[in-house]
Amino acid sequence: MKELNHETPKPHSLIRVEVLTNGHLHYSGHLRHGDNRPFIVVGFENHHDGYANILKQAQWFTIAFKALQKTYQFNHFSAMGHSNGGLILTLFMEQDLAATKAKADRLMTIASPFNLEESDAEVDTPLFKQLVAKRDQLPKRLLVYSIAGSQTFAGDGIVPFDSVNRGKFIFQGRVKNFTQITVTGANANHADLPENKQIVGLIRQDLLT
Repeated sequence: MKELNHETPKPHSLIRVEVLTNGHLHYSGHLRHGDNRPFIVVGFENHHDGYANILKQAQWFTIAFKALQKTYQFNHFSAMGHSNGGLILTLFMEQDLAATKAKADRLMTIASPFNLEESDAEVDTPLFKQLVAKRDQLPKRLLVYSIAGSQTFAGDGIVPFDSVNRGKFIFQGRVKNFTQITVTGANANHADLPENKQIVGLIRQDLLT
């Protein structure tokens, strides 16, 4: 967030929301008067991996989204999710976005494992099957950017490249535009990707401009 706000004439406000396992929300930060494009970061008390847990996190995200929408009265948004965050946002857009009446303009996923950690390209995980089955519910006007890190030719050290590449089977032909980008070089391993300078530049260019 500091990097994105650097050299910005009017820095974006930062609001953090943690969703507890009981569905209650814990807020920090504040919205600066006149700022109609704040950064809102949603995290989870239970942030573990796994198919069943990702489905729970998607439900918790919906709780947070509806509460934020009620508080701040917004009707358009763009979103970025790193790793499982991209899966949670995709599930939300397929299952719950329409009921909120909000319009998703852009979605950026960074190293999101659409086929989880499965390294065999011939195997479809239950999560991938679910995302494909409901892809027609994605917003038709959505612009999607999927970023893959490439520490090696096979992946970013944690997520197999094929798993990120599966995003094309979910988004292509269902949204307005789908772009996939591969980032290599320094800080291209999974954990460092959100702070990779190339990716920070892509966030500025494709989400904030």
